[in-house]
Amino acid sequence: MKVLHRHKLALSIHVLTVALLAGAAQPVLAQGDRSGDDTTKLEAVEVTGSRIKKAELEGQTPVVTITARDIEATGLGSIGDVIQRLSVSGSSLNTKFNSAGNFGFPADGGGVGSGSTTISLRNIGAKRTLVLVDGLRWVNESSGSGVSAAVDLNTIPASAVERIEILTDGASSLYGSDAISGVINIITKRKSEGLGANISYGDYSKDGGETTTGNLSLGGSTDRLDFFLDISHYEQKSISSSVWDQSSFPTPGAGLAGGSSYIPYTRTIFTTPNGETYGGLCPGGVCNIAANGTTNGVQPFPGGFHRFTNADRFNFAPYNLLLTPSTRDGLFGQARYKISDNVSFYLKGSYTKRESVNQAAPEPIGLGSALNTSDLGLVTGVDATNPYNPFGFTLDPGSNLIGLGRRPVEGGPRIFTQDVDTRYFATGLEGSFGTADRDFYWDINYVNSDNKATQTVQGTYNIAHIRRALGPVAECTAPCVPLNIFGGPGSITPEMLNYISFIEQDRSENSLELWSANISGDIVEMPAGSLAFAAGYEHREQEGYYTPDAIVVAGEGNGVPSLPTRGQYDVNEYYLELNAPLLKDVAGAKSLDLSVASRYSDYSTFGGTTNNKVGLRWQPTDDLTLRGTWAEGFRAPSIGELYGSPARFDATISDPCNGATGQAATNCIAQGVPNPATFEQANTQISTRTGGNINLTPETSKSITAGVVYSPSWAENTGWSQKLDFDLTFWKIKVEDAIQAPDAQTQLDRCVATNSPTFCTGIVRGISGDIISFNNTLTNLGTIDTQGYDIGLNWMSPDWGWGTLGASVSTTYVDKYSAIANDTGLAEPLTVGIEVADRAINKWRTTASLSWASESWSARWTSRYLSGLTENCNPDLTAAGAVCSNPNSDLSGGTNHLGATTFHDLRVNWKLPVSFDFTLSAGVNNIFGKDPPVCVSCSLNGYDAGTYDLPGRYSYVQAGVRF
Repeated sequence: MKVLHRHKLALSIHVLTVALLAGAAQPVLAQGDRSGDDTTKLEAVEVTGSRIKKAELEGQTPVVTITARDIEATGLGSIGDVIQRLSVSGSSLNTKFNSAGNFGFPADGGGVGSGSTTISLRNIGAKRTLVLVDGLRWVNESSGSGVSAAVDLNTIPASAVERIEILTDGASSLYGSDAISGVINIITKRKSEGLGANISYGDYSKDGGETTTGNLSLGGSTDRLDFFLDISHYEQKSISSSVWDQSSFPTPGAGLAGGSSYIPYTRTIFTTPNGETYGGLCPGGVCNIAANGTTNGVQPFPGGFHRFTNADRFNFAPYNLLLTPSTRDGLFGQARYKISDNVSFYLKGSYTKRESVNQAAPEPIGLGSALNTSDLGLVTGVDATNPYNPFGFTLDPGSNLIGLGRRPVEGGPRIFTQDVDTRYFATGLEGSFGTADRDFYWDINYVNSDNKATQTVQGTYNIAHIRRALGPVAECTAPCVPLNIFGGPGSITPEMLNYISFIEQDRSENSLELWSANISGDIVEMPAGSLAFAAGYEHREQEGYYTPDAIVVAGEGNGVPSLPTRGQYDVNEYYLELNAPLLKDVAGAKSLDLSVASRYSDYSTFGGTTNNKVGLRWQPTDDLTLRGTWAEGFRAPSIGELYGSPARFDATISDPCNGATGQAATNCIAQGVPNPATFEQANTQISTRTGGNINLTPETSKSITAGVVYSPSWAENTGWSQKLDFDLTFWKIKVEDAIQAPDAQTQLDRCVATNSPTFCTGIVRGISGDIISFNNTLTNLGTIDTQGYDIGLNWMSPDWGWGTLGASVSTTYVDKYSAIANDTGLAEPLTVGIEVADRAINKWRTTASLSWASESWSARWTSRYLSGLTENCNPDLTAAGAVCSNPNSDLSGGTNHLGATTFHDLRVNWKLPVSFDFTLSAGVNNIFGKDPPVCVSCSLNGYDAGTYDLPGRYSYVQAGVRF
């Protein structure tokens, strides 16, 4: 690892961090306020998953609770990043992903989500996790590239959060669509006393990534009014992929062999007139050549060219980012006013402005069937009269041109800038009343919210202008400037660039409008207690659109094509929940409660659906609680999934026709590959056609949980323990008619292996044998079936004079995950212990922490463990040296093992002995600088950014005051 130059401010941060960590070891004489007991706990008796406002219902379903102090203790500025660290979370989008449209658009019409952070509970996708704020839905993100079905957690200011309650159970019967894997309910701060301010600064041991956060809050209370205001700022700087060996080449270990065919010296593939070989430069009358150097005139042919080899490939990796820069400014406020003793009126508003940036290598220009980068590029050639054409004849994609790939480094990298504004407004009334000695609670709510985004792309080109600049010179009149595409790097002049360049602006929006009313209370007294109920109604309208730049819509963009998307739907929903105490204080049953819930949803897009839930909670003794649920769930197709227009995604795919033999070669010939034995796909990325499907039907699910919580009285208020809790939960989720596109690599492999229309329909090859069209649109693919166990332990010591200790362990074991297609009965490749397509399902995920707290000092050590994974090696690059721990004997692929990984974090807090509340904190995440394991199948940077930390340490200091 190279030694990186550190600026003075970063050095001072590290020095202060070390000083505070050392200070935590000083002896303490007395123990007081336990500020700094930051242990994240699985709260066994707190439940978000009930609409009934009655404390004794707690404990029927498993809930993870994260407090504001827990969020601060991580040193992270995004609540999404905090939740992604939990054992119940799976791989999901965050700001370590650098894709911004340079790869294209995913099949679900949701866009790339650049700069966003989403959550996938139970590994089944962010769109199957419902996000609420104070019990009400939050608007989905857009990010300027589509209409997403998921919430960006970065749109919710972390400094406004009181706590986060995560229900890890299906809850469509209470909350409606999307609550298949669980519900994240973010509870915001309603009040605070006085003025508070917090500031933090941190940076990575890799060069870059400096992060600054700060917020100013004001709150107060009177007899009738509670209010809270918060202003926040977050700034995260970038880290270049070039600073880490593992991310400095496209495929770890393969060097330039894994690079791009689009090169500054122009790769050109064509057949020659009369089979001319030009002295062996073009064997068999087929040229596959690159320029020798740079010239501002005509590149001499054949002397100025050589046969293309892997050494000519372009290394695009150093242009990418390990960490994307992002700036967020937030304003949050809410107030509650007591109109009377039993009725309150509330107002709540939030505005977050984000600017984030992604970067990619200079945009390639591709022509012909083998290397085209656009539909127009497929039919664009180079006319004989172009003044820089060295061949003396026209390169025509309809006859002799197979492919041409030029990387115009003169234009610089592609810069994708997202400007995202999220506005949220909520108001309503809430209150209570009594009748017949019973209390009832009610609320009426209104929400109006939108997420608007503009993505500006610099460094992109107009293929219609390129076509004209390469066409007959007589037709290239002002402002057209003939293009020197063969001259090598530096030969494209500023005048040429000005003509073919344009600044792309894409826009998107998601909006939400909601009305709801709820009531709960006790209906009748039963022998074991009151029969309680909750009932309610919700009307929701959701609308979204995505509008690409007019040049892109016209088909003149050189980059990834896309078309406008627009859609909307509304839904009316009614629910009823009952909780019946069956037994209380009898032999074998301290308590036994039964809960049932049902919700009917009527959608304008597909009609009605009813979903039910049954829960049982049995407490045989004070120490022991058993609980279980059975639930139905559903997810309505999103706007992007239904109405998403045709677009493209450039997937990293290995064509199995490369050098194919035997039956595979026979099938490849039948599919249009002239000579499989010598065939080599021109580029490592294959374009797939994506888009929505108006014929999609809702997903449905059934889920089961069964668990036990043991809080032994023999470990309560003793000399060694203040409290001890154990819990174990079994969970199972089965999703029918799951909406997703087939895995493209798997579909292509099966097509070549079987030649069956089931797999081959929609895959089209050009005259060279390269794939020029690959239909990978959405469908109700099949069934997702997953199950596992959550295991938890929490212990807290008594006051031992020198402080108190706390310990917690939270583990998720995934026993099963499968996705089976309805039409074939075959499984998709993602399963437990497998890494595929930037997603992984670790069999074990564990977070363990040990904390210590005294009157003035506190400290916490956290360890995060992820079990090992296996991925397929790259069959085309293993022989070239690509990382592959278990290669096949002929080096045609194999499997690669991603080893088990543990990250360790340390944090220390010091409450200064002053008259006001003043706390200094310092910490190091990944204190031992553990690198994530090498991933050769991941799309960027050689590791899975949705599962693992960045390489290197992150050190930070924080200061907080309250007056």
